[in-house]
Amino acid sequence: MFTDSHVHLDAPEFDADRDEVVRRAVQAGVTQMVIPAVERSNFDTVRELAHRHGLSYALGIHPLYTGRATDDDLVQLEAALLAHRHDPRLVAVGEIGLDYFVPGLDPGRQERFYATQLQLAKRFELPVILHVRRSADQLLKHLRRIKVTGGIAHAFNGSDQQAQAFVELGFKLGFGGTLTFERSLQIRRLAKDLLETALVLETDAPDIPPHWLYKTAEQRAAGEGSRNEPAELPRIGQQLAELRGWSLAQTAAITSANVQAALPRLAALA
Repeated sequence: MFTDSHVHLDAPEFDADRDEVVRRAVQAGVTQMVIPAVERSNFDTVRELAHRHGLSYALGIHPLYTGRATDDDLVQLEAALLAHRHDPRLVAVGEIGLDYFVPGLDPGRQERFYATQLQLAKRFELPVILHVRRSADQLLKHLRRIKVTGGIAHAFNGSDQQAQAFVELGFKLGFGGTLTFERSLQIRRLAKDLLETALVLETDAPDIPPHWLYKTAEQRAAGEGSRNEPAELPRIGQQLAELRGWSLAQTAAITSANVQAALPRLAALA
């Protein structure tokens, strides 16, 4: 059975059929999903979804939302982590990190929110789910200074050296839809060559669609959608299986065990 280590089930793209999305995922063999928060306004939403569907969640402030977040949002995050610290479905602090790809974001502000959330993760002894986009070295700099209990570098797309640095700090690396594109040479090579204990699977649904769902800009402008969903995970996993020479059952077992190693509270939910 598969574990989707990163899915935004609360996203508005799922408002019309969220229960069906979960049902399709379970029928496809995806029996556990991790729902990370992105800002204060969805802390309660991801928690309630996790409890409603027997899933798990993380609480944090995404770097893309730091522009509109306030210091009080960090206070509320601390309060939520304290209030739900004994909730077995709360498995991480996330989605947090740095994004140096999207223009208009204040790097210093992002770093302050990131460092504060790492301190909270350390205090509450929770792993972290990291957003990594053109920011691996800066993320690693803070992780070396603030020792957290590992976690997952979501949608990893860095160098061999950066991958090894995350692994040495106790992190697993997330692979999803991008893996399915033949032109994703670096990602596919990492997925093939990394230690098997470093790999976890994710969809990031509704985002990062695999190649069979991808739509061009012209198609999207014409109204064609490319919504990803967690039921696609086994087919993404098949791509990893082919790269590694594994069976699909091996791929599910290895990557799900790796998610549990990264997010230890998941083991009790299995």
